Amino acid sequence: MDTYVYKLGNVNYINLTNKCTNDCDFCLRRQHTGVGGYDLRLEKEPTALDVIGILAQDQTDIVFCGLGEPTMKIETLKEIAQYVKSYGGHVRINTNGHASVYHGRDIAAELAGMVDEISISLNEADADAYDAIVHSRYGKDGYSYMLRFAEDCVRQGIKVTLSVVDVIGENEIEKARRVAQAVGANFRVRTYVS
Repeated sequence: MDTYVYKLGNVNYINLTNKCTNDCDFCLRRQHTGVGGYDLRLEKEPTALDVIGILAQDQTDIVFCGLGEPTMKIETLKEIAQYVKSYGGHVRINTNGHASVYHGRDIAAELAGMVDEISISLNEADADAYDAIVHSRYGKDGYSYMLRFAEDCVRQGIKVTLSVVDVIGENEIEKARRVAQAVGANFRVRTYVS
């Protein structure tokens, strides 16, 4: 049976899709089928009602994060986010930042008021290094699309955090920190999960 909602701590994580616009070298799905004992491989992607039906029994904060890029299912995501905001829950999206280019419109503007926080995988401090590890369908342009989305979200008043994995080295981490500061975002260094 497909896992659409899984719990880590006191937060419900939403697994909308296994598709992604990137194919990152370090992606969890290269070596694992899920996280926290949950198998997140999907045979069928959920509808908003599938997820809302589960959340109705456990109304808490949510994070859109599964084995794929949640913003590829933007209409489903927005419907679920609106439901969570209706009961006062906190909504976060973990994303690669390609929502606007993927959908061909300003997705940041659509998320304003229904998403509290967005965590974007910056991964590297420049476009060449970024594309070398994430293998974006947009090539090196994927980096600028991601940064533009981050800036747009900041302008919409959404809390934005850009993150890197700790394996890139101290010099690159500091360069990435400056990139985050330049777009007005917070910065976080994630621990690599092997």
